[in-house]
Amino acid sequence: MMPAPDTRSRSIMIRHARTALAAALAAAGIGMAWAQERPGPDAGQPTAAQAAPQGGHDAMPGMDHSAHSAMPMDHGAMPGMDHGSMNMQGGSAPPDARDPDAYSNGYRLGAGPYALGDTRHLMMADEHRFASVLVERLEWAHGNGTNATAYDAQAWFGTSYDKLVIKAEGDIHKGRVEEARTELLWGHAIAPFWDTQLGLRNDAGTGRPGRSWAAFGVQGLAPYWFHLEATAYVGDSGRTALRLSSEYELLLTQRLILQPRLEASFYGKRDPALEIGSGLSSGTLGLRLRYEFSRQFAPYVGVERSQAFGGTANLIEAAGGRRGETRVVAGVRFWF
Repeated sequence: MMPAPDTRSRSIMIRHARTALAAALAAAGIGMAWAQERPGPDAGQPTAAQAAPQGGHDAMPGMDHSAHSAMPMDHGAMPGMDHGSMNMQGGSAPPDARDPDAYSNGYRLGAGPYALGDTRHLMMADEHRFASVLVERLEWAHGNGTNATAYDAQAWFGTSYDKLVIKAEGDIHKGRVEEARTELLWGHAIAPFWDTQLGLRNDAGTGRPGRSWAAFGVQGLAPYWFHLEATAYVGDSGRTALRLSSEYELLLTQRLILQPRLEASFYGKRDPALEIGSGLSSGTLGLRLRYEFSRQFAPYVGVERSQAFGGTANLIEAAGGRRGETRVVAGVRFWF
């Protein structure tokens, strides 16, 4: 049997034990703080115990989970759980729901002080009817010692797809209409920038017999911004004709525009009363320089050459006229 330690030895042992315990607690506190401030690469990953399948818990001896499944579950008895109040949304609107008509203050499309009535006012852009008048040339011309006035105008009314078109072109000399061509056409759009035209043409003039034709043609904007017109005509007594014209606008500046223009006429048979031969009858080449004060109004100056060909030239010379003529022109182009 060991002898009991004296009082001094006991005090030394107690002091050493307290020192060791304080050091252990301090080390444990530092380790926990470091782990919280600097999580390791495995932070957030489940531990081996957490990742273990739940089925392994059933293998623990002395644990009979079959008793848990036999325990009755009365959810209605659980406090704070009132499943009777959990109803699906639907049915009648609540009494304080807002009237859908209140968003427009009660105004509707077909009733009320701002009703549009029975007439349909909401129309697409291509359903509206428009009208326009374009005076391409209204000019004074001087050539071979004589002066004359020439005009070339076009007006139309209708929609983007169908419209009524009126074309008028002629020369006035000494207050009398020497030659005039007027066409009344129905235009129908067949492609972007292209219309077909079907209608009637009438030729008139002082001292000239009148001629009437059925007309069919196309008019539009070709690639590279060439404006083209091609119209075929069929008249009485087996007369046929073809008229082609083209023009181009070369923008020297935004307002200064140079416009070349070419026109040619063909006839299927001779018409001596009008000094017209068969084949290529006449052609006109012009060059005009205009300045647009606005897009709707532009004065211009230019030069134009008219030439007769073939049988038409022979008939004109036989009547004392000239095959060709060069004219200086000045006029105005406008539209509204």
